Amino acid sequence: MLSGITSKNSTAVNTIPLNPQEGKMSAGLSFDNCDHSKDPIVGCALEGIANMVAGIKDVSIVIHSPQGCASTVAAGYDNHEVDFTKRKVGCTRLFESDIVMGASEKLKGMIKEADQSFHAKVMFVVGTCAADIIGEDIQGLCNNIQPQVNAKLVPILAGGFRGNAYDGLEMGLEALLPFIKKRQTKRRGRKPKIVNIIAPQANLNPTWWADLHWVTQTLKSLKIKVQTVFSHNTSFAELEQAGDATANILLSHDVGYKFARKMQQTHDIPLILDDIPLPIGVKNTTRWLQALAAHFKIEERVEPLIKQGEEMVVDTLRRRALMIIPRYRNCRVAVFADGTLGIGLVRMLFEELEMIPEVLLFRSAMRESRPILEQELQSLGLSPSVVFSADGYQIKQALAEIDTDAVFGSAWEKYIAEELGIQISFDVFSPTNRETYLDKPYFGYEGMINMMEVVANDWDRAFRSKHIHWT
Repeated sequence: MLSGITSKNSTAVNTIPLNPQEGKMSAGLSFDNCDHSKDPIVGCALEGIANMVAGIKDVSIVIHSPQGCASTVAAGYDNHEVDFTKRKVGCTRLFESDIVMGASEKLKGMIKEADQSFHAKVMFVVGTCAADIIGEDIQGLCNNIQPQVNAKLVPILAGGFRGNAYDGLEMGLEALLPFIKKRQTKRRGRKPKIVNIIAPQANLNPTWWADLHWVTQTLKSLKIKVQTVFSHNTSFAELEQAGDATANILLSHDVGYKFARKMQQTHDIPLILDDIPLPIGVKNTTRWLQALAAHFKIEERVEPLIKQGEEMVVDTLRRRALMIIPRYRNCRVAVFADGTLGIGLVRMLFEELEMIPEVLLFRSAMRESRPILEQELQSLGLSPSVVFSADGYQIKQALAEIDTDAVFGSAWEKYIAEELGIQISFDVFSPTNRETYLDKPYFGYEGMINMMEVVANDWDRAFRSKHIHWT
């Protein structure tokens, strides 16, 4: 049973049991005066929607908001590394007078102008907090103006009152569902090996697109076709054809379950590999590949990949890491991650590096993936303290109360650890202070080596003196 971390003055998701059948979590840390978020880490719903829509090449976005929200949408495009000249974004740039008097006409004018300028097949009309405050009827306005524009208008309400960035990713996925065409004919005989990939961007790897590339290349080597990615560098035609797939693969343990279930109901496309960790570390990568092989009945193709990958890791560690791995043994670590990387990381740290996870703090609520985490911890015999939807205050309090030797997280947690006097911190997740960004995956056998390279370098840096003044 997991040790929970609860808040004395809060009803936040931290207190939800891992197993809904259980009435309570066992005693753990408590956070005083935590009835609101302090130093929130996760952004608003608009950020999540922008992150999803920015991965589709043939669409435009009109945001009904003050000009500051445009920077949130820009961050979504930044996350996909989309050149500024290829972004089709319009903003109504609301002022105080618009909030008081209303701004429906301003939004209509912006939609018409964007339609004439961008010539996009589909336009997402996104309402923000300001539109919520005004009570703007985005749906009704889009219905009324639709005959006057060429683009198909898709209204979305994305005010921050409606949720965080993970909720926004869910909203973005839900908005894409109506565009997926159903197969015209029923398949007879053996189904072809065609998959959709869902939510690769819900991933704290600073170069998550490298994880996506590892997955797509692995599938290609196994002669499995990737039909549609929801969404990264995806054309609208690919989006429409997603119904041709015979399976969905979710690359997130933080979002996408609801969308995948609806696709199964509406298009009869099953979600596979959803009950095991993602391919983080050697054993989880092997498990993931074996589960993939079992579904498509291609064990003979997968076994050589597994053998080659495991030998690569062993050979690399034999040459470069025999002296450094023993220093991690019994190192007590605090892990700050999302469910996508955090669940798989537990087994890698404990079984393969012999570290001891003392506390796990997750950025998202992880309602659908908590059973996977619980199953992993029970199979490993671990009972760390666990927090969901953690903010900066809770992270700092947890580090102050639980005795740990090192911190596994982002630059955010690195600074907190330094302030508390924890010498060792591994800056592996986004946002990171890495001076050079390379397309290095964290998924797969090579991904474990890439992550260990960061960990080894950060360990060495931690013991370099910061007090020598050379003259």
